[in-house]
Amino acid sequence: MADIIDFSKYAQEPELDDMSREELLDYLKAVRARIDQLDEREPEDMASEEYEAWGDQHEELEDLADEILDLLDEMGGPNG
Repeated sequence: MADIIDFSKYAQEPELDDMSREELLDYLKAVRARIDQLDEREPEDMASEEYEAWGDQHEELEDLADEILDLLDEMGGPNG
């Protein structure tokens, strides 16, 4: 059974530097779930404005996930 992620608590991007390790892990999970949802809605026409907007949003979420992973790494790794 899939975990249910409450995106509403991330309606505004939190201040990552103020988050605990557990909060960062939860947020990373939410960001990855948003990426997965976005992947399911990928526009077919790669030359469309819709696809460009989709790509921009996808890239922003991937950058955010990378930033979270960097912070977790500074704290001693994502699993440690």
